[in-house]
Order: sequence, then structure tokens, then C-alpha cells
Amino acid sequence: MSEGSSGSRDSRSGEKPVRPDVSEGARAGRTGGGARSGPAGPGPAEGEDTYSLYRRGLDLLGRGSAAAAAQVLARAAAAEPDSRSILEALGRAQFDTRHYEAAAGSFRRIVEASPSDDYAQFGLGLALARSGNHGAAAEHLALAAAMRPDLRHYTEALRSVRATLRARAIAESGQA
Repeated sequence: MSEGSSGSRDSRSGEKPVRPDVSEGARAGRTGGGARSGPAGPGPAEGEDTYSLYRRGLDLLGRGSAAAAAQVLARAAAAEPDSRSILEALGRAQFDTRHYEAAAGSFRRIVEASPSDDYAQFGLGLALARSGNHGAAAEHLALAAAMRPDLRHYTEALRSVRATLRARAIAESGQA
């Protein structure tokens, strides 16, 4: 994601490690529902496990191929719909391909499962802002900034969204 975010963040360096919560079943090639399909299908192809899809998606995302990463990570998410790591990577890929509503949906799923995930709150806030929902964006960015006041890009994003809201309020009051 942009806005000071080339990926996940870490408390010391501004980079946060990706949480490898892909289940052991996924690493072993078991996808929960047991559904297997071809490369264009919703789950992993024969001989390809969810963890491999996840790693390949991260590699593609890291090399700047967000559209390809989004396709691969969508297949991984279909196989492991509750994996926070997969959803985070998918949300980042969707954001980078300007599919902001889809990115918001991915980050929202993480926030619903773990409201204290500051990066998911940040991602959801940015995606909502880019989708035009600045009011909701401000709420999520404020939560992220409150959880991690040491991360300047969180507070800068919040400041920007609040400035947009103020400017819109002034414009509306001037037209009324």
C-alpha cells in the first residue's frame, strides 16, 4: 500500500512482519473444505498448497506485481478464509491495484476478528478514504493512530482525512 506503506509494518523500523498464521493444514495441502480446482478456480491447484500460494503471492507483491499477487492471494483466501496473514496480503494487493472497496472488505474481515490489529485498522481506513468514505476512514485511522502513536504515517493519514472532512464541511456550509 502507499501512504508510507510498502508492506507490513514493524514497531522499531516501520516494518511489521507478516503474521504467518496460515494453518498447518494449509501448509500440508489440506484446505479445510477439501476443494481443489485448476489455476483459475477458487482454491489451490492439484499439487499446490495454500501456503505455497501465500508465499508466491507475497513474492509477487514484493516485486511490484500487485495484480498477479491479488489473483494468487484470492485463491489462497478462498482456501483459508480466516487467515489474517492471507487477508492482509490480499488487502494490500487489492489496494495497490486500486480495488479499494475489495481491499476495505479484506481489511474489515481482519478488524472484525481482531479489532486491536493496528495495521488492519490502518489499511481499512486508507481503503475507505480512497473509496470516498472519509467519515468511516477517520474512525479507523484514529484507532490505528491511537494504538500506535509512534507510527507517523498513521497520524499523517488521519490528519489528511480529517483535513478533507473539514474542507468538505466548509464547502458545504458555503454553498448552503
